[in-house]
Amino acid sequence: MASGPRYAKRMHRAARLEDAFHAFRARRALRRGCLPTVLSYPGYGTTSWIRVLGRVVLAKDPRPGSRAERKNRRREESVRGWRSFVSVPYSEADVLVEVDGTTHAVRPDRGGVIDEVIPVCLEPGTHAVTLRAVGSGHVANAPVQVVPDEASFGVISDVDDTVMVTALPRPLLAAWNTFVLDEHARVPTPGMAVLLERLAAAHPEAPVLYVSTGAWNVAPAVTRFLSRNLFPPGALLLTDWGPTHDRWFRSGRLHKEESLRRLASEFPRIKWLLLGDDGQHDEEIYARFAREHPDNVAAVAIRQLSTAESVLAGGRSKAQRHTRTIGVPWVYGADGADLLAQLVATGIRA
Repeated sequence: MASGPRYAKRMHRAARLEDAFHAFRARRALRRGCLPTVLSYPGYGTTSWIRVLGRVVLAKDPRPGSRAERKNRRREESVRGWRSFVSVPYSEADVLVEVDGTTHAVRPDRGGVIDEVIPVCLEPGTHAVTLRAVGSGHVANAPVQVVPDEASFGVISDVDDTVMVTALPRPLLAAWNTFVLDEHARVPTPGMAVLLERLAAAHPEAPVLYVSTGAWNVAPAVTRFLSRNLFPPGALLLTDWGPTHDRWFRSGRLHKEESLRRLASEFPRIKWLLLGDDGQHDEEIYARFAREHPDNVAAVAIRQLSTAESVLAGGRSKAQRHTRTIGVPWVYGADGADLLAQLVATGIRA
């Protein structure tokens, strides 16, 4: 691995500017009395390791019972997306992660994101993990799904236009959905919650993961949306907007491809059901993954956008409609009920 100074010299100019801007905001926030605060996200893992996810921001803790605390509680019930983007990320705080009575120290990345694999010895099931930034009394709790070693089935689902109608590819509408629209106004895709809940009930050992090109800033809102609309719980695999060390913008498509490959490596025995839509690049991404890892794909289910949705989304995918990819069945449908019936017909238990 390259040393810090040499790595810094190779960083893209945009990344250096972003780091300087974050450092300026952090200094101002610290002077105002803000403290490092951990936002925890659901994680996953096996009996020998877990992947812990979270984000460190600078925030003030309101006094218990104060008007500010009551206001914050009300705000959590009706959150507009732009609020999640004005928080100050912080990368200069060690975070203590406690798992099963053992404490591990981790460090967030330059965007304040915590994404660490921690060795453990845990039984299958859902476990509670606590995260606390050094110097702060705020403790965050995160559920972590420990997958049994014998698990052979799992679900990976896209979010935008698959479980949530957002028409994300259209820039203006995407900005409206992200920064302005109240999260309660976001619409679940018909039948998708039932589809995923049926799959989770039929395969109680199966991990359920949601992969999106959205930024980590929206993770709390997406988590609340999934819970409110009765989707099964699962880890969110999001990305971070803005420049990287070597390019102006992160690639959402690359993020999805890398997430799929990582999961195939982490769970080599699991066959994944891949859920997506035909409004972005899901068909191309899933087809490539199925060709590279045919033993890790149980089936591919593609939700077809309506004519109006496809117009808002900038058109449909130009990928050829698939029927099979090296023995992997593909199904297409307008909603979750249609996809569920076809998946059952292919032999998937639900």
